[in-house]
Amino acid sequence: MTTTRHKVSFCRTLAARVLPVLAAACLGACATPEPQSTSVAEMLQRPAEHSLVVGLRDYDDGSFEAAERALRESLSQGLRDPRDSAVAYKYLAFIACAFNRLTECEADFHAAFAADPNFQLTAAEIGHPVWGPVYQKVAASAHASQKPN
Repeated sequence: MTTTRHKVSFCRTLAARVLPVLAAACLGACATPEPQSTSVAEMLQRPAEHSLVVGLRDYDDGSFEAAERALRESLSQGLRDPRDSAVAYKYLAFIACAFNRLTECEADFHAAFAADPNFQLTAAEIGHPVWGPVYQKVAASAHASQKPN
């Protein structure tokens, strides 16, 4: 009888110690791993991302022709993140609208939504008298097409 009690006691003790460890190991195996982050320096080594940064800098400097070239180049080189593609299209739309190329502006906003369905301008950007109304028209169309039937 003593032997049976010892065996039962031993099994319970073993289960109490091993089961939590096994459960933690199993749960850890099921957990989604943290996405690996990329440093800015590493990102700038990628041609498409580098061109995007150059295009944004040129835009901020008022060099719109150079910005347009760099932004188009970033898209043709294949930006890895769809949100970056949406940003490139956004600035291309701003440039097109500013130079009264409204059809091109609209197409660039459509491309931004195609790249990132969650794309949106800030309130200040929406308030711009030239590209604000074009964006609102395209956004309404994009949101209408996203609604389930």
